[in-house]
Amino acid sequence: MATLEAAIAANRFGLGARPGELAKIERDPRAWLAAQIRQPSAFRLETGDLPTRESAAAALYAMREERQMRRRPEQPSMMAQAEQGMDVASPQALLMAEISARADHALTTENSFAERLVYFWSNHFTVAANKQALTPIVGLFEREAIRAWMTGSFESLLLSVMRHPGMLTYLDQAQSIGPNSAVGERRDAGLNENLAREVLELHTLGAQGGYTQADVTEFAKALTGWTLAGRRNARYEPNAKPFSFVFLPAVHEPGTRTVLGKRYSQDGEEQAQAILIDLARHPATARRIATKLARHFVADDPPESSVAQLERVYLESGGNLHAVHTALINLPEAWSPQQQKFKSPNEFLLSALRLVGATTIQQREILATYVTLGQPPYRPASPEGWPDDAESWAAPDAIMKRLEWSQTLAERLGDRSRPYDLASAALGPFLTTQTQRSVQLAESGAQGLALALMSPEFQRR
Repeated sequence: MATLEAAIAANRFGLGARPGELAKIERDPRAWLAAQIRQPSAFRLETGDLPTRESAAAALYAMREERQMRRRPEQPSMMAQAEQGMDVASPQALLMAEISARADHALTTENSFAERLVYFWSNHFTVAANKQALTPIVGLFEREAIRAWMTGSFESLLLSVMRHPGMLTYLDQAQSIGPNSAVGERRDAGLNENLAREVLELHTLGAQGGYTQADVTEFAKALTGWTLAGRRNARYEPNAKPFSFVFLPAVHEPGTRTVLGKRYSQDGEEQAQAILIDLARHPATARRIATKLARHFVADDPPESSVAQLERVYLESGGNLHAVHTALINLPEAWSPQQQKFKSPNEFLLSALRLVGATTIQQREILATYVTLGQPPYRPASPEGWPDDAESWAAPDAIMKRLEWSQTLAERLGDRSRPYDLASAALGPFLTTQTQRSVQLAESGAQGLALALMSPEFQRR
């Protein structure tokens, strides 16, 4: 049987072991993890036919033109005329392509620790498809703003996130206008504080990080002008590609800003950038990131020793993500034999399908399955993202839905599933004697597999 460290590496750090995977990594599980976080390629999702900014823009423009035509059918659509003969996918179709590609990649990747880190950071910087304009770009956000920056610094990651159309649209920054800017003085438009507030509360310092409402307002003023190219701003940036980041001086609130007691007198885009850099380097940010990482990989109530070690490495390295992720691997508490983390629906689904060796999920089923289990991709309820504790996921109704799904999967595979072999190969020493006996004494292979998937040691990591 595989070593305990191999089982921990694959299941606690990774997304669950595929058949034969524990045997491959048991020689040096920590080196297996460390190799993944050194390689930028380990975090990538091959794009193939996935949406680009151009195809996402085309989908949204076509949808809006279609709606306009329905309201005024006597007026021909210029967009429709320009795109005669073009196959423009719908925003929902682009979203489904992202969901499908992401899931299939998770099932087959040999870099499941890197993939888990992508999910962690994507959840930290939540962008949700809660409005039509976001439907085709939430996957783009994860690929461009998260995956591409996993071997850099938190500072670089934060700046990437803040300039991406996903975040600028999700938190309404693209509509924020300085009241005393050139545009603000001409029309009744105002400041939007959503992005400034969430950056302070969720992305950096945290709710107890010492900022005030005045800091939120001042930061929001500094952020004015950070927006997107598109039809609305075409007069200012006529040559910019749709969905590209632009800074518009005409909507930027003039003047010096004071945030957390420091004055920022930079002009234009550099003002908010300077604030963001200071936030990324702030001790409260280090503490918040360390706590969230320890909570995700160690325990819902992480030990202070784990948080302190990650916090120290963050501060000493200037927020270098490779250094922080390496420190995570080296936490003694992360290698505890006790399985203290209850799997989220996404973790449960992917680890179950990896256990049976699945390589794809049918697109017509994937979204319905995620919705049934309670965690539809790219749709957390708030900017806070998905919860990361057992209490949020272990309600009786949620457990019953996992059981029903497990039984359906097991029945599809039938007696050919070899449940004991699969469970042993995926869980290694985590597999208890009680579960072994239950699986081996099951009336059928299907029943045995369902029992294995619903066992306490499989539901936890």
